[in-house]
Amino acid sequence: MKKHEETIQTIRPLDPSLKPQVQAHLDDLTKPQGSLGRLEELAQRYCLIQGRTQPQLGTKRIYCFAGDHGVAVEGVSAFPKEVTPQMVFNMLAGGAAINVLTRHVNAELVVVDMGVDAPLENAPGLCHRKIRGGTDNIAVGPAMSREEAERALAVGIELAETAAREGVTMLGTGEMGIANTTPATALFAAYLGCPVEDITGRGTGIDDHQLAHKITIIKRALAVNHARLSDPTEILAALGGFEIAGIAGLVLGAAAHHLPVVVDGFISTAGAVAACALCPNARDYVIFSHLSQERGHRMIMQALQARPVLELDLRLGEGTGAALAMSIIEASVKIYTEMATFSGARVSQKG
Repeated sequence: MKKHEETIQTIRPLDPSLKPQVQAHLDDLTKPQGSLGRLEELAQRYCLIQGRTQPQLGTKRIYCFAGDHGVAVEGVSAFPKEVTPQMVFNMLAGGAAINVLTRHVNAELVVVDMGVDAPLENAPGLCHRKIRGGTDNIAVGPAMSREEAERALAVGIELAETAAREGVTMLGTGEMGIANTTPATALFAAYLGCPVEDITGRGTGIDDHQLAHKITIIKRALAVNHARLSDPTEILAALGGFEIAGIAGLVLGAAAHHLPVVVDGFISTAGAVAACALCPNARDYVIFSHLSQERGHRMIMQALQARPVLELDLRLGEGTGAALAMSIIEASVKIYTEMATFSGARVSQKG
């Protein structure tokens, strides 16, 4: 049995029996009931994910998965694929936006080479998990073989397992890969049935002509790979990216170890959607960090019946939204665990 299949068998939905106890504690906090809005919702979700009424906070860790895409040759991005390894080195040097934000929220950052088309063997601090140097062009055939997709899923699962062993209590996803909004959009179309025209965005800033071309390329990818879109793993192999598959595996691994996984924006959502297609129970462990400015993300959130934590018009990726949302989630748990209660603080309740 494959690694991801074994993991999926261990994932269970959240236990609703704890909800009344958690809600009773929230209602006993020294505030009008429900007055902290979504902070109370997030605290309850965190408790249920951990399966305890006294939740624990610890290390926050974001895995930023990097990979290149064969479809970049079709001119679907405003940037050349050489930017992928350049940004990986920038992250390793501490100079990217995600570095600033992980430092700000006191989270760890692990940069993972899933399939960068450059020799990075000697890059200091890089987590080496390369499947190969970039996927194939989805406009002419499958991105990867099923075996490669399964290997990439296994990487994400194993990283979640490592995090659980090391006492991490909250995981986040991030990515880096030029042209990766194209496979992500194709995955949304295949998994969710979203119309390509409605969800295809400008990515790193393409113009109207390039946008029309990008829509054509995504439709072509769906057509040439139609026969392979038979099950969730084949869809991921046909249309995805190594970094997207790594994110999907991380979501599965997090769910198996009762860890909340804070999913970043448009690309990371594609990985989460793939994971939930493989295992619907994994959805219970996913917290969507923000509503991306990337066109189509709102429609995708609606299709998933998800309400992201933040809406800041972000469209960078890297895990930036996940880092910010982690801080909000952590604050909600601290409200739950540190705030005084009516029953213990001698504060009069309403009425």
